[in-house]
Amino acid sequence: MNTMVIDIKTKFHELGVDIPAEKIEERLEKLIVKFKVPQEEARRSVVNFFLKEHSISKEKFYGGQGEVSFSKVADISEDGKWLNLKAKVVQLWDNTHGSISQVGLLADETGTIKFVSWAAAEVPAVEEGKTYIFKNVVSSEWNGKMEVTLNKSSSVEETPDDIHVQSKPQGVSSLVKVADISEDGRWVDVKGKIVQLWENTNESISQVGLIGDETANIKFIKWARSEIPVEVIEGKNYLFRNAVTSEWNGKLEITLNKSSSIEEIPDEIEVTTREAVLTAAMVDIQSGSGLIKRCPQCNRSLTKGACAEHGKVDGVYDLRLKAVLDTGTIAQDILLKREVTEEISGITLEGAIAMAADALDQGVVLEAMKQKLVGKYYTVSGPRVDRYILVDSIKKESTLDPELLAELINAAEVF
Repeated sequence: MNTMVIDIKTKFHELGVDIPAEKIEERLEKLIVKFKVPQEEARRSVVNFFLKEHSISKEKFYGGQGEVSFSKVADISEDGKWLNLKAKVVQLWDNTHGSISQVGLLADETGTIKFVSWAAAEVPAVEEGKTYIFKNVVSSEWNGKMEVTLNKSSSVEETPDDIHVQSKPQGVSSLVKVADISEDGRWVDVKGKIVQLWENTNESISQVGLIGDETANIKFIKWARSEIPVEVIEGKNYLFRNAVTSEWNGKLEITLNKSSSIEEIPDEIEVTTREAVLTAAMVDIQSGSGLIKRCPQCNRSLTKGACAEHGKVDGVYDLRLKAVLDTGTIAQDILLKREVTEEISGITLEGAIAMAADALDQGVVLEAMKQKLVGKYYTVSGPRVDRYILVDSIKKESTLDPELLAELINAAEVF
């Protein structure tokens, strides 16, 4: 604490203000010892108190005299340091946290680092691909990794200087296997097959789904602002270049931004799958099931006659089921494509179209399937991908084996 007291006193003395050391120490001790405020936050609070008391602007105090000294991203290794950076904004992340204004990645020629701009800081917004001078940012450690934060003492100024950013970390192979992706904030190339595309209603996302190789599967997000012209298609193989790994809700994923690219490749990649077999009761058939229409260009299901990517289109009819099986202890989402849906429901695609035409309502198909299927026991098998079992085969259990029935009842009672 003594070093901090001397530092604050010296800085104010340079500005022509003499503040007794005991006053500074008294305030710091109260904040740090009594109220358990982190040291750097306590320092900022004490400095702001005396700035206000002596009518000194923050710019004058923090700006310093002479040439500004910039830190390099690769040299940021300590928590709680005040720094100046000249860096390029290489990626902005979607943010729904009200206290955060912007979050993303900054980079210089030595490396990349996450940044967080707090809403309370009220600093100007930054744009992807532009270079800025960031003054008085604070280094911090989160989950074992360094990041920088912008607060009320920070400033942001765009600069015409261009920075050559290394697109990949030093010493790391650019092409990685999915199973080897183990940390966030890394630039990687991934070669894999599109296992599944998910429905997406978020305007900031162009496509989202799963890509896999012979080692594992991983979620990918292609941001709309990336402006990547290639639309990926389920079952085809692609090379993702300059994707960025990130962690969300404890799981790793890869994201594609303006620095990324997608290339369809002729390689035939065998995707590893976790085969699952489950016997349970079907307790629900979710919306988006039954007779649906898909976009003829990207195969996405349509919402109110529109594709999230291609707008209003003449859709192509299809059948599918998104259902929930319940064992008494777990609820498992399952996904059935057309052939399996026809087999278990007894309703063909042509029959479903005729039903909808007679009733002038596609919803009658879903209701008919619910009446036939819900409440009965089934054994399903197929690969487990993310939260779904992609059902290859399904069998209705007309009579349950007594041992299996007893096992299910016992499991339900324990639950």
